Amino acid sequence: MSPATARSWVVPLAWTAVLLDGFDLVVLGTVLPALLRDHVWGLTPGTASVISTFGLIGMTIGALTIGTITDLIGRRKALIIAVTAFSAFTALCALSPSAFVFGLLRFLAGLGLGGCLPTAIALVTEYARKGKGGSATTTVMTGYHVGAVLTALLGIWLIQPLGWRAMFVAGALPALVLVPLMIKYLPESESFERARETQAKSATDVVGGLFRGGLLRATIAFWVTSFMGLLLVYGLNTWLPEIMRQAGYPLGAALGLLLTLNLGGVVGLLVAGRVADRAGVRPAAIFWFIGAALFLALLSVKLPAAGLYVAVFLTGGFVFSAQVLVYAYIGKTYPDAMRATGIGWAAGVGRVGAICGPILGGALLSAGIAYPWGFYAFAGVGAVGAAAVTGVRAGRAREDTATPVP
Repeated sequence: MSPATARSWVVPLAWTAVLLDGFDLVVLGTVLPALLRDHVWGLTPGTASVISTFGLIGMTIGALTIGTITDLIGRRKALIIAVTAFSAFTALCALSPSAFVFGLLRFLAGLGLGGCLPTAIALVTEYARKGKGGSATTTVMTGYHVGAVLTALLGIWLIQPLGWRAMFVAGALPALVLVPLMIKYLPESESFERARETQAKSATDVVGGLFRGGLLRATIAFWVTSFMGLLLVYGLNTWLPEIMRQAGYPLGAALGLLLTLNLGGVVGLLVAGRVADRAGVRPAAIFWFIGAALFLALLSVKLPAAGLYVAVFLTGGFVFSAQVLVYAYIGKTYPDAMRATGIGWAAGVGRVGAICGPILGGALLSAGIAYPWGFYAFAGVGAVGAAAVTGVRAGRAREDTATPVP
């Protein structure tokens, strides 16, 4: 297989791996109504929240550990291991005999899932055409939202006739095709191969590199920004329908707004990547976080139906893309030998924000002030994200040394 042919497989295979992350975003929310309705394992909303948190904790640890391991063993091996692990434990979820075992398997699946994202982004960044790193990252991340939408539709089709366990079987099946394709066609990063002789020899060395050589300020700024970005993504995906219902919109419209939010995210990713390629990833990330803050604040205003859907669509376009632009910026800032570690640790810290987002929304709803103050609170989070991006010095991003694609 020629190098050009091998490179042509990178984006499709990485995109499919990220799609599995999108599956995990909504699969629990898809099956929970059936689990609670049928009193499976005596599950309660409180127990379900604990299980959800277990999965996010697993993803946090997976991003931190597999992201780091990727810079030691290579992108190819790490991505294959992550996809295999996630798929195996997802399949086992279908056999869970108790809530405890189910939660444990969700945690273990989260380890593999958390490692998919930093490894896939690092590999795609290193195979992007020169000056196209932003659009390469955002294009791959559309798989995340496509996976979320497909999983929601799959739930409508599968759960009623086959039961909730079928969802986890369906989530594991892609690996039967994806993993063999990765083994046969996924190339190792040429940037990683070149960096082998000079890269750190241990996990301690590679993680320590995030704080040396003038990178301390950038690392802290990326962590803060990623925390804020994923707080917005998970907070809105969890609570937007309920907040809009409290604002007086009918439940059907509220669910339609959630779909509109995610569709806006897909379009926003495609637009944001091209803006980043032309204007630079730093100004694009700052602008996108500011846009997210402004449109979130706008949602606090009672709008006519058409205006509301437009505002929610644009909010999704800014909120989801802002976080992905941060990943693209990280990919341009850290050198080859620690790129996956930088993305992995930022994603890991961001997962803590993913846990806090639903908690923030839930607290505001419990206090009866989710509308309009929920939108003001989320707008404030977006503003902090924009401020944190500016903490990375404009000249700190390295020159694009990605492997050119003919």
